[in-house]
Amino acid sequence: MNMTHDTIAAIATAVGEGSIAIIRVSGPDAIERTADVFRSKEDFRSAESHTVHYGHIVDPLTNQRVEEVLVTVMRGPRSFTGEDVVEIGTHGGVIAAKNVLQLVLKQPGIRVAEPGEFTKRAFLNGRIDLTQAEAVMDLIRSKSDRAFQVAMKQSEGSLSKRIADLRQTIIEVIAHVEVNIDYPEHDVEELTSAFIREHCGVALEGVKRLLKTASEGKILREGIVTAIVGRPNVGKSSLLNALTQSNKAIVTDIPGTTRDVIEEFVTVNGIPLRLLDTAGIRETADVVERIGVERSNSALEEADLILYVLNRNEKLHDDDRQLMEKLAGRQVVVIFNKTDLPQQLETAEVEQVFPAERIVPMSVLGEEGIDRLEEVISELFFEGRIESNDLTYVTNVRHISLLERAKQSLLDAIEATEIGVPIDIVQIDIQQAWELLGEVIGDSAGESLLDQIFSQFCLGK
Repeated sequence: MNMTHDTIAAIATAVGEGSIAIIRVSGPDAIERTADVFRSKEDFRSAESHTVHYGHIVDPLTNQRVEEVLVTVMRGPRSFTGEDVVEIGTHGGVIAAKNVLQLVLKQPGIRVAEPGEFTKRAFLNGRIDLTQAEAVMDLIRSKSDRAFQVAMKQSEGSLSKRIADLRQTIIEVIAHVEVNIDYPEHDVEELTSAFIREHCGVALEGVKRLLKTASEGKILREGIVTAIVGRPNVGKSSLLNALTQSNKAIVTDIPGTTRDVIEEFVTVNGIPLRLLDTAGIRETADVVERIGVERSNSALEEADLILYVLNRNEKLHDDDRQLMEKLAGRQVVVIFNKTDLPQQLETAEVEQVFPAERIVPMSVLGEEGIDRLEEVISELFFEGRIESNDLTYVTNVRHISLLERAKQSLLDAIEATEIGVPIDIVQIDIQQAWELLGEVIGDSAGESLLDQIFSQFCLGK
């Protein structure tokens, strides 16, 4: 269905210098109101859909040219929002786009768009469902190629299809139960209970399979919080620079150079890492360095993955032993750095605490061992399956919560049939599972939820 709205406009490109900027206009008056300020050789009001027109934006009050533009027209419902949409391409930079937008907004019946309102209209007009709408934001925020591919797949409806299939299985159960409630004389309750267990069991396995992807999906969406820790001057900052292929961290031979936590994003074998380069952890009398050590310990608590760097050219220190004790049982990859120098480190003591397959000899300055480190991280989190062709991941916290609740409802329904609960009571849990899955794709989403979701979008999207 096509919703009746007022006409909205906003700058759809990022603020700042660039070659072009786009002003997006959507609504029933988008073409008419743009024609009021756009001058070209053709009659723009009768322009065919999906055509591009060269001309100038002109202030209708003064007849002064404001900007040279290319204007694209997309008539509804064949547009992103399902409404008439006009996109005005201006020269890049803040001033040109702002001047054109201000002139467009002066036209009667046009207002500035709210955050995410274009995507919200696409949802309300039935162009996309809620999972696809949320995937649009994931596309914008993607921190790796893999995360982008997952978001793209979801925006195309891969998760929606999975959810729709599960709901179809459940609705067949509901229909079967309804028939037998309405016509009890034809019902054999034992057979109906068996039918419920079988079909709810199929739906339950489908929900469980989606939830299994949640941890990997969270990693792809948000990145693995990765702390680089160790004593001062073991090569932590050099490792950060090697992984990011930059010189963000200061590297010197002076212990204690890093006084704060430095944060960078990097992609390793398709896995986004939020790297935290920490101050060297040791006992110190220096007030500023001690604050850095405290922040390092906080980063250590936050981390999903810890890259523990040891200098293979030095013997183990008491500070190393204390840190090893603190890290035991955590997700840790140990790096024996400076393999280009003579070995003095007693590796056997380290190997008693950490598995051999998670120990990587490296020469960070010599760029040796980086590939092996990347392999170990990939194996540790995705069991080496990062190149799987199945890109349907559950990445959204809202989706995960709803799927968990749907799983519990299905479990309750199956258990209820096993202990002889009346079928009409069992149906309550089955119905709830169906509604919860509907909320994932937006079939039963309330207005307050929609406002909350779309308010997280940027203007122009």
